[in-house]
Amino acid sequence: MTRYSVVWVSVFTVVLVWSGINPKDLFTWVLEVAPAVIALVLLAATYHRFRFTPLVYLLILIHCIILMVGGHYTYAEVPFFEDLFGMTRNNYDKLGHLAQGFVPAMVARELLIRRNIVNGRWWLVLFILSFCLGFSAFYELIEWWVAEFTEAGAEAFLGTQGYAWDTQSDMAFALLGAIIALLTLSRLHDQQIETRP
Repeated sequence: MTRYSVVWVSVFTVVLVWSGINPKDLFTWVLEVAPAVIALVLLAATYHRFRFTPLVYLLILIHCIILMVGGHYTYAEVPFFEDLFGMTRNNYDKLGHLAQGFVPAMVARELLIRRNIVNGRWWLVLFILSFCLGFSAFYELIEWWVAEFTEAGAEAFLGTQGYAWDTQSDMAFALLGAIIALLTLSRLHDQQIETRP
């Protein structure tokens, strides 16, 4: 295990433990933190067969932290995002959905490039954006299924805060995140892919 890996796992563990101490709603905490824990398990299981670039590992960690903070407070009640810029709703969930497009875009990009799955820059962009939209839509379906099975217990997990277009705007933020990631990080990502051992 490299020093970078030890730091990564240490930061993940510290934030996970913090988020689990007296969370606002235990059921919501479990739902929100579960994807981060699943990511940790998948990364550990594939570490020796497929190592991502440091950039992608950093982005995954940031996304996990966003999930754990949202799990601790619930997405509708993260303190800094209360009345931010005079908005009437807490928009921490929009940050989460932006990350839900931004980070998977880079994960998908690395997998597609390193496994030579698609040829051509524009096909790569199309596949990445399609993947991110599909991933976001699937997450919205999960939210719907949880709401159906748990009824009132899922209100904090859904985090709609009375906004009728919450699902659509969540997917739009994921798409925006994917586009921003591709526009801002592709060159750095290419450099890291080329210099990987």
